[in-house]
Amino acid sequence: MIPLKTRHRWFLRAGLLAAILVLLTAGLCYFLPQQVLTVESGPVKADVIVVLGGDSRERPERAAELFKAGDAALIICTGAGDAVTSQASLTNAGVPLSAIRLEPCARTTQENARLSIPILRALGARRVIIVTSWYHSRRALACFEHYAPDLRFYSRPSYYGYPKTEWNHDGIGGYIQAEYRKIFGYWVCYGVCPL
Repeated sequence: MIPLKTRHRWFLRAGLLAAILVLLTAGLCYFLPQQVLTVESGPVKADVIVVLGGDSRERPERAAELFKAGDAALIICTGAGDAVTSQASLTNAGVPLSAIRLEPCARTTQENARLSIPILRALGARRVIIVTSWYHSRRALACFEHYAPDLRFYSRPSYYGYPKTEWNHDGIGGYIQAEYRKIFGYWVCYGVCPL
């Protein structure tokens, strides 16, 4: 039997270590959000690009850039209200209308994944590039992987607002703070692990 004093010291040390780990993790998240939140797969060829709603300029511009580079032959625009706007941005950037499919009902990242996956399967896609904002890329990729583990997903985010000099509380900084809350919420509510 371990003496009471020894157990007390062990719990105290374990609690102190846990507190230090929590503080270090919080510090990393606060001071290095680009490194924590961004998932960049690098150059890759895929069957389809999925551009998530929530932005009508930077995300479609990134998707058009990847399309023109030959990274995928089709683009799915997902998001209630955003899909049509993204489609217009893509066609304005020179992407042919015939290369674009719409998923116009999703209102959340989880719905972006759940509602796009049947379209991807109907198209016979096996490899898919996800295009979203850099601070949203970890959760977006995790959602798609969670709901379709049989498909291979890659992240090629937009880097608008990446430099810290472009942050402020009402802009990117607010989105970053909200993203940490959403990552935790998706993990707890839907089992979408961000790691």
